[in-house]
Amino acid sequence: MSDPAPIIALDNVSKIFGGSGAQVYAARSISFALHSGRTLALVGESGSGKTTAARLIMREYRPDEGRLLFRGSPVEGSLKAYRRAVQMVFQDPFSSLNPVHTVRYHLERPLRLHQPALKGTERQAAIAELLTRVKLDPALIVSKFPHELSGGQRQRISIARALAVNPEVIIADEPTSMLDVSVRLGILNLLNDMKRQLGLAVLYITHDIATARYVAEDIMVMYAGQIVEWGETESVLGSPQHPYTRLLLSAVPDPDRRFTETRFDDELSRIDVIRRQSAVPQPEVREVARNHFIRPYAGVSGDRGDQSRR
Repeated sequence: MSDPAPIIALDNVSKIFGGSGAQVYAARSISFALHSGRTLALVGESGSGKTTAARLIMREYRPDEGRLLFRGSPVEGSLKAYRRAVQMVFQDPFSSLNPVHTVRYHLERPLRLHQPALKGTERQAAIAELLTRVKLDPALIVSKFPHELSGGQRQRISIARALAVNPEVIIADEPTSMLDVSVRLGILNLLNDMKRQLGLAVLYITHDIATARYVAEDIMVMYAGQIVEWGETESVLGSPQHPYTRLLLSAVPDPDRRFTETRFDDELSRIDVIRRQSAVPQPEVREVARNHFIRPYAGVSGDRGDQSRR
């Protein structure tokens, strides 16, 4: 990472569900940091622990092990400053907005709570500026109710609402997965613009490696609550070393290959084995290239294993 001082850091954090008889690690010894002006993508299939990581950052869950750090210090006491600094954009733009209130209400409320100095016309000007920032026409949109908007417009309103408090971190949990393919690119471009223009740190959570590659400088691949491979996006996706990462990449359509051809036939033939072995706790960390790491398991062998030891 280029910035040595992260805004948010998870330090060896674990979240455990269940009693003493049957415990499940939804997150196991997770460590990562979010830096200004950079996007970190967290990818993995459903149930891998991605949303648990987001809820730990949002303080919906408290870690059972490890620490959540905000600008180098544990998050304790009053959370008002933390809540302002860390905002979330949810997966479902249909349920994240209250259907009985207009767009004006959804944007005015966070302004009243976090920027009380704004009064009257200043607040209305701020609402117009927020809508313009997310590329919506204030005159057409501000008085509408959520049911009068498209899915893409609703997600833009959700982003504008997050920006209303002048955050430092945006947690985007599958922000395009419930949108039409035709409008996804616009939301991804909006996230990239926010990162560059406002210097935000972004955690982009997704199961879609293709969109992760588009928005993120750094990437982490998660399975069964563990980060199994991580590093700079181009290094990880250009030369994946962990079998589970290669398994995810095999699901990405490639227009240059026939449908019957795959990049990683070996991984596709061993899906169950890879998943079973990847779920076992793997304390070892191996650096396979500059800023590119994996947690190897016993199943990494042969030519693939040799590559991971370079």
